Amino acid sequence: MSRQLATFVLDGAHYGVDVLHVQEALRSQVRTPVPVAPPGIAGLVNLRGQVVLTVDLRVRLGLEPLAPDAEPMMVVVQVDGEPVSLLVDEIGDVIDVEDSQFETPPDTLDGGLRDVVVGAYKLDRGLLLALDVDAATAA
Repeated sequence: MSRQLATFVLDGAHYGVDVLHVQEALRSQVRTPVPVAPPGIAGLVNLRGQVVLTVDLRVRLGLEPLAPDAEPMMVVVQVDGEPVSLLVDEIGDVIDVEDSQFETPPDTLDGGLRDVVVGAYKLDRGLLLALDVDAATAA
């Protein structure tokens, strides 16, 4: 069986989320900070009148922060029926993957990533890590 994944890049690694979870991908928006928010919560954005929580995936996954002059992109996903914005380095393509390409997370995966990556797809150009959006957005 095949499925479609929306892909993005974070610190040089390629990730994918099921397109059924993705609402849209766009340039980063102005964020309003949330006082006393846990690490990884980058703030709130106003998307066409809807207030959306923004999660910085670099912080959530224990990666180095993006360079101050770099502009992140946003992937807006649905979590429990609500939109949540994920900050990523760059947006990729929507690709088709087969279940036969899927494997459990590699043993070399860092502990923080193990909590949010459900597995990996072996592609011709390398591994595509399948992100669990529910786990990645949990505080």
